[in-house]
Amino acid sequence: MRATHACSNDSIYNSREIGNWEGSLIDHNIDRISEEGRKIEVAAMCAYTALTPVVSKIFCSSSHAVLMVRRRPPAVNGGGFVVTDRDQRVVFSVDGCGIIGASGQLIVRDGDGTAILFIHKKGGVVQALSINNWWKGYLMEYGEPSKLVFSLQDPKPVLCMKGDVRVTVEPKGRRRHWDYEVTGSFAQRACAVKSRAGHVVAQIGVKGMMAGKDLYHVVVQPGYDQAFVVGVIAILDNIHGESTRC
Repeated sequence: MRATHACSNDSIYNSREIGNWEGSLIDHNIDRISEEGRKIEVAAMCAYTALTPVVSKIFCSSSHAVLMVRRRPPAVNGGGFVVTDRDQRVVFSVDGCGIIGASGQLIVRDGDGTAILFIHKKGGVVQALSINNWWKGYLMEYGEPSKLVFSLQDPKPVLCMKGDVRVTVEPKGRRRHWDYEVTGSFAQRACAVKSRAGHVVAQIGVKGMMAGKDLYHVVVQPGYDQAFVVGVIAILDNIHGESTRC
């Protein structure tokens, strides 16, 4: 009987020990999973901050930005367009041929009216013979174009077929030919700027009764350079013969 009783006590002790060990193991696994989840969350947040701005980090936001683009009447303000935020504050504006007085040239300004980007379409015999139209975007310093920051490739229609608009950010990498592409139809205000990895950078669309070609919205994802996105939109506007064209 004593042996049985002793065995019973040992069994109870072993059960408690196993239970405690299993509980500790479960707690450890929960802590490990929580830690891994926290690391994934932090990595996702850091993915945005790790993005390199094209124009400047001051035009990047930790949250998505909803911008409204309103075209200016050519007869009144020389064309181009104005970009406002949720609070209807002007954050960017674009001057085209009607203001600059030269075809194939664009200027992107910040909310204070300071020129931050100069964009121009390449010309000449070499360009005429190329299968692509090329646009170059330069930072503005002291009112003059300075550093080249991106190039946009607009394929010319071949046999009624047209390729994708693609953008390369400087400096160019050895193993890549482009960094961003425009998918969809800008003319229908239903397109997106996507990264080479397929991530949506900015979505262009229309909503509301007043929306249309003269008024549309752009949603820029967190971490991406909004000034760069506006520069790409300015080129698309010109390519389609809209407000920035004479």
